Amino acid sequence: MLAYNRLPSSGHSTPSPPPSPLRSPRYRHSRSKSGFGRLPPPQTGRTLPQRLAWLFLSVLLRRQGVFLFFPLIYISGMLLYMGTVKFDVVPTIKHRPAPGSLYRSPQLYQKIKAEMEADNSSADAISTIWKHSYKGGEWKPCISNSMGGLPESNGYIYVEANGGLNQQRTSICNAVAVAGYLNATLVIPNFHYHSVWRDPSKFSDIYDEDYFVNTLANDVQIVDKIPGYIMERFGSDMTNVYNFRVKAWSPIRYYRDSILPKLLEEKVIRISPFANRLSFDAPPAVQRLRCLANYKALRFSGPILSLGNALVSRMKEHGAKNGGKYISVHLRFEEDMVAFSCCVFDGGEQEKIDMIAAREKGWKGKFTKPGRVIRPGSIRINGKCPLTPLEVGLMLRGMGFDKSTSIYLASGQIYNAEKTMAPLLEMFPHLQTKESLASEEELTPFNNFSSRMAAIDYTVCLHSEVFVTTQGGNFPHFLMGHRRYLYGGHSKTIRPDKRKLALIFDSPNIGWKNFKRQMLSMRSHSDSKGFELKRPSDSIYTFPCPDCMCHTNKTEDSRSSSAT
Repeated sequence: MLAYNRLPSSGHSTPSPPPSPLRSPRYRHSRSKSGFGRLPPPQTGRTLPQRLAWLFLSVLLRRQGVFLFFPLIYISGMLLYMGTVKFDVVPTIKHRPAPGSLYRSPQLYQKIKAEMEADNSSADAISTIWKHSYKGGEWKPCISNSMGGLPESNGYIYVEANGGLNQQRTSICNAVAVAGYLNATLVIPNFHYHSVWRDPSKFSDIYDEDYFVNTLANDVQIVDKIPGYIMERFGSDMTNVYNFRVKAWSPIRYYRDSILPKLLEEKVIRISPFANRLSFDAPPAVQRLRCLANYKALRFSGPILSLGNALVSRMKEHGAKNGGKYISVHLRFEEDMVAFSCCVFDGGEQEKIDMIAAREKGWKGKFTKPGRVIRPGSIRINGKCPLTPLEVGLMLRGMGFDKSTSIYLASGQIYNAEKTMAPLLEMFPHLQTKESLASEEELTPFNNFSSRMAAIDYTVCLHSEVFVTTQGGNFPHFLMGHRRYLYGGHSKTIRPDKRKLALIFDSPNIGWKNFKRQMLSMRSHSDSKGFELKRPSDSIYTFPCPDCMCHTNKTEDSRSSSAT
C-alpha cells in the first residue's frame, strides 16, 4: 500500500519513494560527492604556509582515525616532561597569616604617630572617665564582726600558703573561713618558698600579724604555733602530722564530713598545699569570714604600709595638674611572663634564645614534652599574649589620655627594657615606678623580696583614679575587688578586650580616627562593667557585692539624709 502525501500538489497524488538505507555505499558516496567533510580546494594566490596548513588539515579530515592517537601522544609528552623534573625540589606554599596572629604594633605606631601627636581633641579623660553609676543607689561595706566569745576549739589547723603575694592571700582568707566553720584554732599560715618567686618572707614580714589576730578575735582563734604538749606526740616534727591533700575548689561540706572527724581525733591536722582549696560558692557564714579576713583583717606590715602611702602621696603630687589623680598600670612583660606565654614579639633570634633559656630555667621540661605543639599565632588571636609597653601606650592614648597624664607602672623587671619601654616613655613622659619615686635607701629593705615589692605596688594601685590591667592573674583580680569595696562597688578599672586588640594592632593600615574610636568604645565598656555582682562561680575577692557589701537605694539615702 502506497503512503499518502498530505502536502497539496498540482492535483495528482504521487506516492513517496522509499527511503534509501542510511549506511548504503551509495549514500556515503553521494555525501562525499557533495563535499561534506572535505575542505574546499585551495584558492590560487595563497602563501606556502597557508597551503601547507590546508594540506595538513585535509589529511586529518580524510584520516579521522589519527585523532585516536592524540591521548597517547599527550601522555607520552607528559611522561617526557616529568622525566626532566627534579622531585627533590618541593614547591613552597605561602600561607597568609590569620588576622591578629602577628605582632605588628611597631608598624601601627609609626603610621599613626604623627596624627596622634597632632590630635588636641581629647578632653580631661582622667576626670571624666567614670560616668556609669549603679541603678537605684550604691554599694557600701557591711561586714560585721561577732560580738560573743568563742566556744572551746576542736583542734588546730596548720596550712601552707603557696604561690605569690595574692595567691597566698587567697590561702589565708580561705583558711580563716575553714577554721571558723569547723570551730578550730588557726595557726598563722606558713608561706611556702617557691622557685619562681624566690621570696623567703614570713607572714609578719608582709602583714601586720597583731592586727590580723585582734581583728578576728571574736570569730576565729589564731595562734602563732601549736602548743608543745600536742607536738610531743608527733616528735615535735610537723611532717609527722597527718596531711590532707585536698582537691582544688572543694566544697565546705568536704571539710565538715572528711576533715572535722580527723581533727577531733588527732587535735591537729595539716593541709598542704592550700591555695584554691575552697569552692567560691559557699554558705553566707563562710563568705562573711572571707570578707572579714580580706577587707578588714589583712593589713600590710608597718614598713610596707609606710612606704606605700608615701608613694601614693608623691604620685598625687605628680598628678596635681589633674587634681591629684593618676593612672596605675599593671604591666606583665617580665622575662618569665613573656617566656611562659610562648608568644613571639619583635626581638628576633635573640628573643628566641632568651625565651628558650627562661622556660628551661623556670619550668624545666614543661614546654618540651613530646607531642606538645606551641602555636604563637593562635595564642595571640585568643588574647593570651601579654601587652607590650608600646601597646599599653597606644591603647591609653587612643582612650584619650594625653602626654600630661601621670602614670604609675606596677611591674617587675621588664624584658629588654631599654628597647621595649622607649615608646611608652615617649607617649607618657610623666611615667613613674617605685624605683623612680623612692630613694635607694627606702627600697633597700624590700630588695630581693618579690612579695614585699608587690605589696608596695598593690598599695599605690589601690588608690589610683584609674587602674589598668593588661594580663590576668591574682594581682589584678584582688585589686579589682578591693577597689570595688572602697569605691562604692565600682572597680574603676580598664579591662581591655585583648582579642579585639590583637586584631586592631595587626592592622597597620588603620587610621588614627578609627583606632581612637575603637579605644574609646573599649574604655566605655570597662566603665559599664565596673559594677558587677558575684555569680556562684565567681571569686568573692574580685566581686565583693553582695556578700561583703550592702546595696542602699536612693530612697533610703534621701530618708537618712533628711532625718539627720
